[in-house]
Amino acid sequence: MSGSDDYVSLRETFNEDAERYDRARPRYPELIFDDLLAAGVAPGARVLEIGCGTGQATVPLAERGYRIVAVELGADLAAVARRNLAGFDSVEVVTAAFEEWSLPGEPFDVVFSATAFHWIDPAVRVSKSADALRLGGLLATVGTHHIAGGTWTEAFFVEIQKLYERFDPSTPPGLRLTGAQDIAEDDRELTSSERFGPASFHRYEWELPYSTAEYLDLLLTYSGHRALPDPQQSALLNSIARLIDVNYGGQVVKRYLTELRLAERVR
Repeated sequence: MSGSDDYVSLRETFNEDAERYDRARPRYPELIFDDLLAAGVAPGARVLEIGCGTGQATVPLAERGYRIVAVELGADLAAVARRNLAGFDSVEVVTAAFEEWSLPGEPFDVVFSATAFHWIDPAVRVSKSADALRLGGLLATVGTHHIAGGTWTEAFFVEIQKLYERFDPSTPPGLRLTGAQDIAEDDRELTSSERFGPASFHRYEWELPYSTAEYLDLLLTYSGHRALPDPQQSALLNSIARLIDVNYGGQVVKRYLTELRLAERVR
């Protein structure tokens, strides 16, 4: 895989606590799967999912009648995914790195990846996705952004940013959350490959409340937090807990922008 060793090790942190990942990570807006259906992906379609995690997106795909092969790098994550998908005979969970996994002979109608596509080696993720698809098939990638809004207020973000700058030296100074309108729709990687046409974008803004304990649980599913040395990690999390408890009454509401990007394989 191209890129630094840090990149490889960071993506492997998600497997360190699969049960926490399954418990704490938010599920995806149902509209994603409705819009996939509206784009012509009918029940019975063959779907290759890249990086299924514990199946947060796989379950709603399976509920819509798709035949799914889900490839997951982490063995523990894949084991939880198999448990969550035990009721669906049309789903196979494969433990493998997508970059190294041998594509089956029969092409797929859809290659789907929810908040995982950016963890795949950029040297191969677009071309191998195209190779996996039939001509006219869809590459469907889901991205999630943390955006300004909710009770994730400007004041709260400024305060928490100071904690990150104090305990995590990799934190960019002066970082601020942006609104959804400031996050560009981007399909340059796909169109520059000449194997996909221009993408269409579907966007969903939504909010989720977290207690202090739930918020810390969520943070411990993020690669950057997990990679911090124990003393720094503990100091950061304890400081965030105090901030939420004292200044925000023990609860914050986090605002998300989730984006579904659809692009057709043209060659």
